[in-house]
Amino acid sequence: MKWLNDMIGSINTLLWSNVLIVVLIGLGLYFTFRSGFVQIRLIKEMVKLLGEGTKSKNGGISSFQAFCISTASRVGTGNLAGVALAITAGGPGAVFWMWLIALLGAASSFVESTLAQIYKVRDGETFRGGPAYYMEKALNARWMGITFAVIITLTFGLAFNSVQANTIASAFNAQFGISKGLMAVILSVITAVIIFGGIKRIAVVSQVIVPVMAGIYIILALIIMMINVTEIPSVFVLIFESAFGLREAASGALGAAMMNGIKRGLFSNEAGMGSAPNAAATADVSHPVKQGLIQTLGVFVDTLIICSSTAFIILLSGVYTNKGEDNGIVLTQTALDSTLGSWAAVFLSVIVLLFAFSSIVGNYYYGESNIGFIHQNVAWIHIYRVAVVAMVAFGSVASLSFVWNLADMLMGIMALINSIAIILLGKIAFAALKDYQDQKAAGKDPVFYSTSIKGLKNVEAWEPERDTSHL
Repeated sequence: MKWLNDMIGSINTLLWSNVLIVVLIGLGLYFTFRSGFVQIRLIKEMVKLLGEGTKSKNGGISSFQAFCISTASRVGTGNLAGVALAITAGGPGAVFWMWLIALLGAASSFVESTLAQIYKVRDGETFRGGPAYYMEKALNARWMGITFAVIITLTFGLAFNSVQANTIASAFNAQFGISKGLMAVILSVITAVIIFGGIKRIAVVSQVIVPVMAGIYIILALIIMMINVTEIPSVFVLIFESAFGLREAASGALGAAMMNGIKRGLFSNEAGMGSAPNAAATADVSHPVKQGLIQTLGVFVDTLIICSSTAFIILLSGVYTNKGEDNGIVLTQTALDSTLGSWAAVFLSVIVLLFAFSSIVGNYYYGESNIGFIHQNVAWIHIYRVAVVAMVAFGSVASLSFVWNLADMLMGIMALINSIAIILLGKIAFAALKDYQDQKAAGKDPVFYSTSIKGLKNVEAWEPERDTSHL
């Protein structure tokens, strides 16, 4: 087994340290310029749309709920541990490169999420869609969609959920002495209750968990920043000097800062990887661009707010200079302890529970949506749900280094497949953006139909006769 794990590790190094960095940064740059810097130019519109999208007009999933589902998956324990590891390996300058990749990746997120909305399909009162759907409907490549659907189901629905469950069980075992076996039972039961309730229950749970967990963590970071308010300017100076300083360049640390910051940003915000569009497609909106913009905001929430909170907690504490600290959660824990006291250990365990469990819920839905793409059979969905519960139980008690490495490799392949699709279909997202902006300029609340873009085909959810409720 060791040789297989080592081989997968080598593939991951090639994928994440070479190929994907070039591909995803290249996509981000192209989409940024091609869209006229949509992620910056329309940020006020994004916030406005998110505030207006708390309710669905037709009893489906609201744009805010779809945003919460994708954020639930994006924001996990990596936001606590991964940022700490990036700073340990690359220094404070890694934070700057993490910010930069979020700004670029947000444009890719806009494109893939808008495409997911355009090519979504009806599923009773709700919608479903994602990369597999636009691969089949826009590229006429069902084989490509099935490949993507299988990989994302294995990666997010099963492997990543095992890892998240393992993180929760380990944290509660270390902090409270609760056995991993008992945690396996508790997590399995709660997971089953939620996922067997379908997309609406998932949306409701995400709508509650995500704002609470993000709000608590951000408030914690703000308290630490207020305690150390006089040090904040020096932290910004440290970040920028470490990102560009001559001393870092001469020592080779500049390259380490770039590499670790970029990898952390890509892995955390998932922009361009094809995961978040599955959630974006569920939203009931009058125009695809509305959800595309809202999902773009999700990249900023994940990286510029949540990941930055962890970065400032660590940098203000100064513990990142401790050598030999190779566990990201431990480093974040040490930073909290040094600033707020030992009670922070208990608090962090609760935060880990919220972050990790929200990811389990969000990750599950990505698999459900893609199983529905492969085969329309309720029995397969139930089998998948049982498998997810089993993997949560397994992950709570198992050692998962091999599962984690395998998931990393599959996610890299998934990202490459999605990158090919969105570079080929990007022009459709830009045409939708132009339609949206033209309607806004005319003083209208933008509404989209299959006839809004010339030559658009296979967009069943946007046929005029099905959209009269928006008039």
